[in-house]
Amino acid sequence: MGDILITDDERDIRELISDILKDEGFTTRLAANSDQCMKAIADEPPALMILDIWLKDSGMDGIDILKSVKRDHPDVPIVIISGHGNIEIAVAAIKQGAYDFIEKPFNIDQLLVVIRRAMETSRLRRENVELKRGESATAEMMGESAAFRALKSQLDKVTKSNGRVMLTGPAGSGKEIAARYIHANSNRSSAPFVTVSSASIEPDRMEEVLFGRQGAGGIEKGLLEQANGGLIYFDEIADMPAGTQSKILRVLVDQTFQRVGGTDKVQVDLRVISSTNRDLPAEIEAGTFREELYHRLNVVPIQVPSLEERREDIPLLAEHFVEVFNKDQGLPLRKLAEDARALLQTMLWPGNVRQLKNMVERVLILGENSDEISAKELPTGEEATAEEGRIVLSGGLATLPLREARELFEREYLLTQINRFGGNISRTASFVGMERSALHRKLKSLGVATTNKAGARVAYVEGDA
Repeated sequence: MGDILITDDERDIRELISDILKDEGFTTRLAANSDQCMKAIADEPPALMILDIWLKDSGMDGIDILKSVKRDHPDVPIVIISGHGNIEIAVAAIKQGAYDFIEKPFNIDQLLVVIRRAMETSRLRRENVELKRGESATAEMMGESAAFRALKSQLDKVTKSNGRVMLTGPAGSGKEIAARYIHANSNRSSAPFVTVSSASIEPDRMEEVLFGRQGAGGIEKGLLEQANGGLIYFDEIADMPAGTQSKILRVLVDQTFQRVGGTDKVQVDLRVISSTNRDLPAEIEAGTFREELYHRLNVVPIQVPSLEERREDIPLLAEHFVEVFNKDQGLPLRKLAEDARALLQTMLWPGNVRQLKNMVERVLILGENSDEISAKELPTGEEATAEEGRIVLSGGLATLPLREARELFEREYLLTQINRFGGNISRTASFVGMERSALHRKLKSLGVATTNKAGARVAYVEGDA
């Protein structure tokens, strides 16, 4: 079914995972440290990797290995596991291209679901890569929040132009969907939409991949020529190697190039959209990104909001994903219970829309056999219920005097609720059971204020802004 490389410094863990996967029909290879892992990859890239973050007696940790594999073998899906999981590690892993992040001790069924989904996704990507390069998919934009409406208004303004657009926003927020929406609603919609995964292009292969090849065997078109007449999308442009940046810059200036091995100049007509989750001015200052290329690409900058900035849209997006998985995979068509809707809107989403989609699929596969998805089915990683009517306090909260603990809880609770309702104080007051005037007085005493961000009202603690 597939070759899986398991890298973990704990022998019992890697052998346990291996035995389980073998029972499911997979073949496995084992590595105890970074040297063994990198040698196994060099011998033959695996179909999938299960990789621990912390590796004793190793020159590289899991994040270092993740970066290296994603640079040299971008199509290999990597599932990160760690007994020291936290939001910072999850964010780092997702930003570097990890398919998913699972914290030890993990549920075996959950691990198997993630592995099967990752391998299926990888297989489909490989089988359909050529088809996907030429498709002009209509991207469905979903949302009702002020932040979403502001984004869609900006996208609508650039659909009919030919200007270069720079999409910025965190990983998983939907930058490619935004690019596809622009293309699908432009006068180039019937022409190709070609994605360039910037981090996967090595300097020594860049010319062949982008410009194509011409020789005795004929002409092999590169990505730029395949996109002729349509749109080329540079995904995560900050990851593009310096040598590639200078060559792309020349193409942007006159939209001509030569194929590898050829002498004729090839003229192309391209619209260019790029994206990044990095601070490009800071990258320019650090000398890792060309300032001239930045100004060429950043003609129309558009910020794609994080899921945190559009919490009102979370139930709508979750219900949409339920319908998609029902249609595409035959998974149960379940509704969101009210407690699940509320919990989803208050959870942390470092992986943004991509993480929400993964969670919905996981719940539909592993969840209960009922018509509604309840809050107890959602893997939150937050404070857990100890028993009916009680919660387990976090260590920090449990060490504070009652007055300080109550004030901290009230501040965080009200911040969460205000942001959940898109900054609408009236709706917040109604939900928490307070008069609006009383809520205003409480917010003032707690130092909580609201401001506009990404087209929406968001709450913050004064002094932290």
